[in-house]
Amino acid sequence: MRVYISGPMTGYPGWNFPAFNAAEERLRTLGHDVLNPADGGADEAKTWADYLREDIGLVVTADAIAVLPGWQESRGACLEVHVAHQLGMTVLPIDRWEAAA
Repeated sequence: MRVYISGPMTGYPGWNFPAFNAAEERLRTLGHDVLNPADGGADEAKTWADYLREDIGLVVTADAIAVLPGWQESRGACLEVHVAHQLGMTVLPIDRWEAAA
């Protein structure tokens, strides 16, 4: 299954990349093809809207979304989850993926 990782980045140390990368490893171990928006690092020249455009483009290619803790407080993650729900995708917290496998 192709799984996109959604979670908070803005305002987190290191953009919360360690949590995204740990989630990617966890999902790959379960045999999923993972879309990690933290891949490629951060580019200070890009705006929040630039990242959202890229990330929504990834979301629509996924089969499901794994959400990280704190996603509800993230504007971008809320938008990603909204799009996923509108497309009928499964959305599960990262800690529930083992049970879903």
